[in-house]
Amino acid sequence: MGTVTLGVSIAVPEPYGSLLQQRRAGFGDPAAHGIPTHVTLLPPTEVDAARLPEIRAHLGRVAAAGRAFPMRLSGTGTFRPLSPVVFVQVVEGGSACSWLQERVRDASGPLVRELQFPYHPHVTVAHGIPDAAMDRAYEELAEFEAAWTVCSFALYEQGADAVWRKLHTYEFGGAGAAKTVPAQGCPVDEPTATTTP
Repeated sequence: MGTVTLGVSIAVPEPYGSLLQQRRAGFGDPAAHGIPTHVTLLPPTEVDAARLPEIRAHLGRVAAAGRAFPMRLSGTGTFRPLSPVVFVQVVEGGSACSWLQERVRDASGPLVRELQFPYHPHVTVAHGIPDAAMDRAYEELAEFEAAWTVCSFALYEQGADAVWRKLHTYEFGGAGAAKTVPAQGCPVDEPTATTTP
């Protein structure tokens, strides 16, 4: 079956996701159109394609143990000169992202791997482009703000065309129960006659 390149991330919802993707493209980043706007939980990782069912089951267990949490983005940061990246900062929700990424990469699971750099949740808006364009991204998005409730994360596969495509979304708190959508937009379990306080 060969290998596949997978990633796990939290999608930045609309209208923010498309806005940041368009801005990234506008700064001249050629990867922008192939990468949905996201906060990484597992960076690109090559795995045996035969392990996909095991990986899906593992991510389902991680999601079942998770709970919805608030996420807020504000302002910009950079990893330069260590790495040629400008990003929008995660100012709320970072600890929940750290908790999730540790469990995604758990030593007993199928996605165990070391990271090149210590984990730092962020939303990339420029990567590997000329310094002047990186500076522009840093300055022009300095006032950017976004906030939402994170209800899920997703598994993505990178195609031969370098485009990342979503394979599955994993909602927090398990699956299979009847769901309702409250005002904040996250599905929650419907109460049943057998539910105890």
